[in-house]
Amino acid sequence: MNDPLPYSPPRIWSPNKESGGRFASINRPVAGPTSEKALPVGVHPLQLYSLGTPNGVKVTIMLEELLAAGHRGAEYDAWLIRIDQGDQFGSGFVEINPNSKIPALVDRSAAAPVHVFESGAILVYLAEKFGAFLPEDGAARARCMSWLFWQMGSGPFLGGGFGHFYAYAPTKIEYAIDRYAMEVKRQLDVLDRRLAESPYVAGDDYTIADMAIWPWYGGLARGELYEAGEFLQVQQYCHVQRWTEQVAARPAVQRGRMVNRTTGDPASQLRERHHASDFDTGTQDKMLPPA
Repeated sequence: MNDPLPYSPPRIWSPNKESGGRFASINRPVAGPTSEKALPVGVHPLQLYSLGTPNGVKVTIMLEELLAAGHRGAEYDAWLIRIDQGDQFGSGFVEINPNSKIPALVDRSAAAPVHVFESGAILVYLAEKFGAFLPEDGAARARCMSWLFWQMGSGPFLGGGFGHFYAYAPTKIEYAIDRYAMEVKRQLDVLDRRLAESPYVAGDDYTIADMAIWPWYGGLARGELYEAGEFLQVQQYCHVQRWTEQVAARPAVQRGRMVNRTTGDPASQLRERHHASDFDTGTQDKMLPPA
């Protein structure tokens, strides 16, 4: 790894248009819309605007799990938001999520539509709306919420920290990669120790905590996230590995992973989802393997 020349921050920072990187074209230091663009609306009460990143997959897994559990009111339309093309800065999306990040959800089941953004908030909203995957008991609920917020707080170190500097930064910086690799391995150890004690993250039952954590740390454990499995020696976390494959085997998880996905095997992609029958095209050939 080659460190760049020493950098001295200027007295006043300003955007450097010369800075590269995969996401340079969509990064900017201000909020708000850049174009007038209304969002499409489908036939179901729940309208999801997202992309098949780990944060987006959390919500599509939750919706598919709700449907699998018999909650017919969880039928949804999932619209593709192409963040590499700036869809998240359209006026319609910014109205739902002023932070211009996926995923964003609109619940049109009531007279006044409810806008929900931030993946953790969406999971809690849906869990409370349908009374599922979030314990009602005080201690169990607190434990589930604690692990949910653990992921929300830890995820940026894995994604924007390790993932950015390891996979996307135009210059490999040894200090940055070492700093975030250390933290990610510490997080994996935290999770591994917890999963040595119980089958699922929050206890004996599968909850929104698992749905939030699995797309990030399960993907890492399988060597799929940033292709960093060998670098981080993920196989040594045996309890995380056991849990990862246990969750991956769930049919609703397999379906949720397909929705709004734009990379990988075309048979594993369902770019937009508007009805359960959308998964039937190509039958099992379109399903992701459980392991």
